Amino acid sequence: MSDPRADLYQEVILEHNKKPRNFKKLEGATHQAEGYNPLCGDHLTVFLKVNPQRVIEDVAFQGSGCAISKASASMMTVALKGKTVQEAEELFEQFHKLVKGDLDPEKEPNKLGRLSIFSQIWHFPARVKCASLSWHAAHGAINKQQSVSTE
Repeated sequence: MSDPRADLYQEVILEHNKKPRNFKKLEGATHQAEGYNPLCGDHLTVFLKVNPQRVIEDVAFQGSGCAISKASASMMTVALKGKTVQEAEELFEQFHKLVKGDLDPEKEPNKLGRLSIFSQIWHFPARVKCASLSWHAAHGAINKQQSVSTE
């Protein structure tokens, strides 16, 4: 008998890998950062359009990576659109704790929503960096860093 959470995880990862949301260069981006994972070769750029009120009006990404990296980036873009920079930073912190196994989304308050499907990835340490690469790039972009690495 299969675990329904594992099935959902696989289904969502495959769907977002096959048809990633917001996979494009964002014209008029106010912030951007490049992310690189030397362990597996994932390489992407995250683009943000932040208005003067510090709201993320639009977010996109481009690049290449494994299914987990691309799916995480795709889901991240959906989650961050319309959030304030402060809300985005809170989500980054929660997601980072989640993939490291330091946050149990079923027992601790959080705002992760569908992102909580990544809650078991900490069991696969090499994949944690794949899932968090786009988040580190978005965090870097918000903080005006040009590039980030998962090293």
